[in-house]
Amino acid sequence: MASFDQNIAALMRKYAVPGGAVAVLRDGKLIYARGFGYADVENKIPVQPDALFRIASVSKPITGVAIMKLVEEGKLKLDDRVAPHIAHLTPAPGATVDPRWEQITIRQLLNHTGGWDRDKPNGGFDPMFRPAIAAAAVNAPAPASAETIIRYMKGMPLDFTPGEKHVYSNFGYAILGRVIERVSGMPYEEYVRTRVLQPVGAIRTRQGRTRMSGALADEVKYYLPGEPGLGLTAPMVPSVFPGEGMVPVNYGGFYVEAMDSHGGWVSSTVDLLRFLAGVDGRASRPDILSTELVAQMTSNGFPLCANGACQYAGGWMVRPAQADANWWHGGSLPGTTALLVRSYHNFSWVALFNARSGTGNLDAELDATLWDALAKTTSFPAHDMFSSFR
Repeated sequence: MASFDQNIAALMRKYAVPGGAVAVLRDGKLIYARGFGYADVENKIPVQPDALFRIASVSKPITGVAIMKLVEEGKLKLDDRVAPHIAHLTPAPGATVDPRWEQITIRQLLNHTGGWDRDKPNGGFDPMFRPAIAAAAVNAPAPASAETIIRYMKGMPLDFTPGEKHVYSNFGYAILGRVIERVSGMPYEEYVRTRVLQPVGAIRTRQGRTRMSGALADEVKYYLPGEPGLGLTAPMVPSVFPGEGMVPVNYGGFYVEAMDSHGGWVSSTVDLLRFLAGVDGRASRPDILSTELVAQMTSNGFPLCANGACQYAGGWMVRPAQADANWWHGGSLPGTTALLVRSYHNFSWVALFNARSGTGNLDAELDATLWDALAKTTSFPAHDMFSSFR
C-alpha cells in the first residue's frame, strides 16, 4: 500500500501540514494504519498511527447514530417535533419566539433543514461561534453552553421555514445533543459512549477540551501553518473565557465544550473505523443498528447534487454507487482537518490532520488523494490490525 504512504506525504508537504494519520478498512479488517509527521513539532514527537485528534464535524455521524439508537429503543421517532424536548430552555425575558420553531422535527435537524442559514447575506452567522454574545443576550455565564445558545437562538427569527431547503447547521446538531440528553436521561457524552462507542470498541473516543491544558493523553497539538510561527504564536484572538486575555485561536478562540454534538469529539483513525464498521450495514463486523435503521439513517435525506445524485441524510453525505452507496463526512476547525469515508465497494478510510489550509482546498484534495491511492493499490494485506491498537 505504498501509494497511500506516497500520496499522503506529498499532500502534507504541499499544505505544510505538520502531522496526520490515515487508516483503511477492507471487508471489516483494519489493513492499514499509519502516522505521518509530528504530533508535537516543538518537541519532535511523531504522530502514532492511533494518535488522538479533534475530529470537528465528523462528530455529526456519531450524533446521528446516537439518535438512531434512541429510535431503536423506542424513545424517539425521526418525525417527532423537537420543541417539547427543549421547552425548558426559555428565551430571554420579553423575546418573541418564531412560531415556526414548533414545526421543526428531529429529521430536519439531522438533515440540516431546520431553518437557520449561517451563510445568509447581510447578517448570517453561526451561533456556535458566538459564545460571548449568546451568554450576554440571556444573562447567562460566559462562555455560553449549548443550552445557553439555544435560549439565545429562540429569541431570533428563523431564516426559512423548516424543511424548505438545506443549509449546513452546527446549531441544529447542538439541539440534537440536548434531545439525546432529555430522552435518554443521561449526559450526551455518557449516552454516546455507553450506547454507541463502547459497543463497537471505540473506547478512546472522548469529548475534547478548549484549552491545551485539557488535552487528552495521546492527543496531538494543533497548528496553523499558514500563519507565522506555526500556529502557537499566531493568530492571537480574545479568549472565550472572560478575563483570560489573548490566546491562540486553536486553544481558546472557540468553545469546544459547547460544540459536543456537532464538533466536539476527539478520536483516532482506528477508533473511527471501529465506529464506522459497527454502523455500515455490512456483515463483516456486527452492526449496533438493525439493517432497517441503517437504511433509515442514510435515506430520506435532502437532495444536494444535480438530479438528486447525492443527499445529506442522518449525519452523512450519501451518493448511490453500483447497487450500494458511498457515505462520508468531513470536518474542519482551526488546527484540524478530518475525513471519514465508507465506500460502495467494501473499503472505508479515515484521515486526520493537525492543521487545515488557510488557502487552497485541502479538504477536496485529501478526498481525491485517498481515492487515487486506493485505485493505485493492486494487492492488499490479508491481516487485521485492530487487535494491535487500543
